[in-house]
Amino acid sequence: MRKVNVKSGSVVLFMSVAIFGFLTVSCSDDDNDGETLAPLTGKWSISKVGTTVSGVETLIDAPQNQSGCDKDFMNLKSDNTVEEGNYDSTIDPCALFTDIGIYSRSHNNLTKVVDGVTTTQDIANLTLSELKLKDASGNIEVYTK
Repeated sequence: MRKVNVKSGSVVLFMSVAIFGFLTVSCSDDDNDGETLAPLTGKWSISKVGTTVSGVETLIDAPQNQSGCDKDFMNLKSDNTVEEGNYDSTIDPCALFTDIGIYSRSHNNLTKVVDGVTTTQDIANLTLSELKLKDASGNIEVYTK
């Protein structure tokens, strides 16, 4: 009859579990070059605007939103088209004016081309309910879903 060394079997089991645990921890979700995995598509309403001066952000309620109207928005569609909506009460109360363009995402940059004007902004924050964009001049736009 053959004797089984329980101690060496325990060591092998412990080492196997330790290696598996190490590999699981070391291969985490941060392997995406800092790019957030939240979806960018959807209708985003502008809620705040601001600037960054000497590293300090200052945000205020978006003044372009007309009182009594829905908030201005940016609708990023899955076919890479963008619809920008602006509510204006100059002629009719809460009249909606829209512009259509295209957009692309490259890592944490959002580039839009609307009416022949190209804008590129850094995606500073993207969650399921908030999108914060910053441009090279330090201007900030915060959108919510």
